Formats: sequence, C-alpha cells, structure tokens
Amino acid sequence: MDSTQLHVAIVSSPGMGHLIPVLVLGNQLATHHNIKITILAITTSSSSSEIEFAKNSNGKKTIEIIPVPSVDISHLMDSNTKVFTQLRLLVREALAGIRSVIASMNHCPDALIVDIFCTQILPIAKEFNIPKYAFHPTTAWTISLALYCQVFDKEIEGEYVDLKEPLKIPGCKALRVDDVVDPMLDRSDQQYQEYLKLGMEYASFDGILINTWEDLEPNTIKALRNNDNLRSVLKVPHFPIYPIGPLRRKVETMEPDEVIQWLDKQNHESVLFVSFGSGGTLSSQQIIELAWGLELSQQKFVWVIRPPCDGDADVEYLNSVGKETRGMQKYLPEGFLTRTKDMGLVVPMFVKQVEILGHSSVGGFLSHCGWNSIIESLTNGVPIIAWPLYAEQKMNATMLAEEIGVAIRPGILPTKKVVRREEIEGMVIMLMQTNEGEGIRENAKKLKMSSENALKEGGSSYNSICELVKNIRCRLL
Repeated sequence: MDSTQLHVAIVSSPGMGHLIPVLVLGNQLATHHNIKITILAITTSSSSSEIEFAKNSNGKKTIEIIPVPSVDISHLMDSNTKVFTQLRLLVREALAGIRSVIASMNHCPDALIVDIFCTQILPIAKEFNIPKYAFHPTTAWTISLALYCQVFDKEIEGEYVDLKEPLKIPGCKALRVDDVVDPMLDRSDQQYQEYLKLGMEYASFDGILINTWEDLEPNTIKALRNNDNLRSVLKVPHFPIYPIGPLRRKVETMEPDEVIQWLDKQNHESVLFVSFGSGGTLSSQQIIELAWGLELSQQKFVWVIRPPCDGDADVEYLNSVGKETRGMQKYLPEGFLTRTKDMGLVVPMFVKQVEILGHSSVGGFLSHCGWNSIIESLTNGVPIIAWPLYAEQKMNATMLAEEIGVAIRPGILPTKKVVRREEIEGMVIMLMQTNEGEGIRENAKKLKMSSENALKEGGSSYNSICELVKNIRCRLL
C-alpha cells in the first residue's frame, strides 16, 4: 500500500457540541493513522471562544484549524426560526468561504469528512472531485431515521405526533411518536424540510462514519448495512457504514480546580453530577423543582447551572460559550445555597466535564442526553438519569433506558411537563442508593469495558477506521 501521507479535511458546523466530536475524530486520525488533518470550522459571531477552545485542545498541534468566516443570516430568519434551521442556513451561507479555502490549498484534500449540518457540501466535493464522507456524531438509530424519513414523508399524512402507532424503521427499534426528533414535530416548519434534505444528502455520500460501536447498537448497524428496505433510500450502490466510536475528549492533566478538589474529599461513587450540556437550559420553575429535588434526596451533588430560559430549551445553543453567571440566588430557592453548602456544589456555566465524569467519587449523571455527554458518561461506567431537552435527545434517552439498561428517566418527558421535586428526589435515590440502581451501574461498567475493547487495536471501531483509511486510499488509485 502507498505510504504517502493522506490529507483529510473535516468540516465542522458551529456550536461546541459539533466542534468537540470533530476535534476528537481529527486527533484520532492524525495520531493513530498518520493522516494530515485540516479542520474547517464554520464560525458565528459568538464563536471566538469555540475556536480558542479548539486550538487549546490541539495540544500536540497534530491538526490545522482554519476558521471559516461567519456569515450574516439575519435576513433569512425571523424570531420563529428554529436552531436546526439556523444551523443549516449558517452552513449554506458559508459554502462560498469553504470553497475558497479548498481552492486555495496547494493540493486538494484526498477526502472530505463533514459533520451532520455540513452535508450541503456535496456540490463542492463534486467540483473538486474529492471523495466525501459524512460524520454522524450520534447514534446509528438516529441516522436510520434521518435516512428513512423521506419514505415516511411520502407514505404518512398529517403530523407524526398525532399517529397512534410507532414509526417503523426497517430492521431497527420502532420509534414512539413522542420520541421523534425536533424537526419532525411540525411538518409545516422549515426545519422539517431541512431535515428531509439532510437525510437525502446523507444518502449521496461515499460512506458514513457514526460515533457508536458494534456492541452498543448491533441490530441497527446490521440493518444499515444489510436491510434492503432501509438501504433502498441510498443513492450510491456501495455505501459503507463505519461505526468508529466512542470518540471522546481525553482528560487533561492540569492543576485540580475547586470542583476536583471537592470531589477528592467525597466517598467512592457518592456524588451525582448534574449538567445539561453546553447549550441546554431549563425554565425558572424547573430549576426550582430540580433544586428542591436534589436537596430532598440528601445526596451529594455537583450541579452546573445556567440562567433559566422560559423559551425553547436549545435557544442558547449557538451562544453556548457565554460569560460566567452571577447572582444564582435570584433563580434558586431562597436559602438553597446555604442549606446545601455541605452537600453539594453549584457551579455557574462550565466545568471540566470529562475530568468530573472520570472521577471515582462520581456515581451518577443527571444529563440532557446529548450524545457527547452520554459517551463521556458511558466510557467512564457512570449510569444516567435521562433528562432530554431537544434535538435527538429523546431517542437517546429511550435507547439508554429501554435497550441498554444504563439509565432511568422521568415518567413524563421533561419536554412536555415540569418534573416535580418528589419525582426528582425518587430518581436520585433510586439511582444512587438502591439495588435497582446498582444493577444499572453494573450495566454501565460492562459498557465501559465494551467501549474500550471496540477502540483498542483489533477492536471493531479500530478496524472500522482502518477500513475507512483503506477506502480513501483505494479511491486515489
């Protein structure tokens, strides 16, 4: 095989939740497969901190990061434009900038890998005759839905949320209508049309990389590879599926901060970590109920808190790197911080999540079920209280609780109703103190071992990345 170093460009859409898995993928390819990596990071007006984060995360300088200038999309949207649509518009308007960057390179990349919102790059890949791969940063189940939704669109009338029966994706777990991804909630909204286009664009790539692994989703991966009914939507005859996960950030060895120092003093697996990701927010009422639930449980906790937002839960996604919040007393129950000062820590805005989830004192994670957070939890063997907020998180929560057995969740989705303090107290106690919780913890620990086996040399995900590299080389011959 030709030993010439390959050059792969990876295009990332805006937002920390998209940039992080792209960085991890880039580092994996550069470090373990000797590939020159260039990341084209589409920016927004609030992206400067994200780019700074990206450069700081590139410790060994193994990859080149090129910011693609931000574009103004204000004329294309109004106050009702959903975040999913905004991301698609941002990428669409940035395509000219991406094209310019590629055109200015001395040599075209040997392959393009694009993340979930950058599938609109197909014409550029065709123009420069570059092999193109999509990187789906969540589950095989969610990509099966994205691909197959074009069939549902033709066959089903009315709103999906009004259906009496689950949606049946060939070869995959059926999808309850309560769990559909946000773009499918309202077929008259622009984000639904954008979601349909995304699925059709996916089907035109030369292959799809998925941040999952064989043992986590064996049936769904098998269906994506072999089920003729599911694969009928694909536009290219040879369409490989590459489960390459779990991709997650490495723990940085730095001076321990206040949170880590506090965790060092706690008992083994005694602390519940509470965080809703880089862009998730709760309503004022829900923050109060969550505070009371944590206090009533008498369980040690670390809670990463953001100011309340009584609009859409993902409204802060594109402004996810904000300034530190002050005045938490204004939206927490009166006296909460004083009463719980020996029981827990409340930290504004951001913490070192990977380090916290890897700490021996942490025994549970109350999470919004963003896939990056789930990966970071499961690869540390930490079980989850599933609290989905937006995007595909309801599907993730269902998979964790019903298929894999590593999570519990509220009786009614937090997206539909405020979860009351008594239920929160009960879930925390169940996960952290009961035999049922111990069983869930054991499942999480088995999954940690499974994930390690997938990534090591000879493991399923390691072999999958090797197949991808081989595929790229073959296309150059």
